[in-house]
Amino acid sequence: MLRYLNSCSRGRGAWLLLAFTAFALEMAALYFQHVMMLKPCVMCIYERCALFGVMGAGLVGAIAPKTPLRWVAILVWLYSAWEGVRLSWEHTMIQLHPNPFVTCDFAARFPGWLPLDKWLPSVFVATGDCTEKLWTFLTLGMPQWLVVVFAAYLIVGVLVLIAQPFKPKRRDLFSR
Repeated sequence: MLRYLNSCSRGRGAWLLLAFTAFALEMAALYFQHVMMLKPCVMCIYERCALFGVMGAGLVGAIAPKTPLRWVAILVWLYSAWEGVRLSWEHTMIQLHPNPFVTCDFAARFPGWLPLDKWLPSVFVATGDCTEKLWTFLTLGMPQWLVVVFAAYLIVGVLVLIAQPFKPKRRDLFSR
């Protein structure tokens, strides 16, 4: 399996699949926000940023999968997935165990050199409350589903990282 994951990481298809899944989740988030009129909270916005990181890693990996740029993509993927797990877990705990002393901020804090909320307010401005459970599917809320999604990204990312030293088998029709 590790050899297979190594060979996948050296091709564009797997990286594009990674980017596409993150893109599909971003589109779902925008559908929830702009069509279903669910207001995203600050934690939701931060979780979106982590998804954008996973999507960016997929695009970087797809650019040059057989070069050292693949390592940059794997590291961005792992960092974004880890932050996504951390943020969505924190968001889940805020919703499951409401506490008046543990709340989220009123507005997302982006660095001065990257004011995403100013550049693209329809995507990065938080208008909701972190403690509100606006949507559920199979009894799990949105942050709980994001824990599952980011954990899956993280597990696959760790396996791909572990698989890097395992060289793929060369399959040649005429070799022994």
